[in-house]
Amino acid sequence: MSGLVLDEDAALELLAYLVTAARTQVDEAAEYGPMRLLTAARRLGAAIAERASPETARLVRGPLADMPELAVPRAERDAYVARLDELCRALAVHLTAHFGPESST
Repeated sequence: MSGLVLDEDAALELLAYLVTAARTQVDEAAEYGPMRLLTAARRLGAAIAERASPETARLVRGPLADMPELAVPRAERDAYVARLDELCRALAVHLTAHFGPESST
């Protein structure tokens, strides 16, 4: 699929979130780092879902959206890490299919 999935305004909003989250993280507990990154990933997913391929839209509306927005790994850390691992696996499967040799034919 070609074409932009983010316009400049959406990209700037995400950029602003990432930069300000980096600054905020300096003064916050380390547990907030993963939460901030997942929030940015969810925002990106929401922004691209309408203009992305059906497979990418399923990923961002499924496994990514299923990750709790305010998940902070203070309690039940093992379950949190397992959910992150599952999200990473789902993303890896999607990226392999999206960028694999069969996708370029």
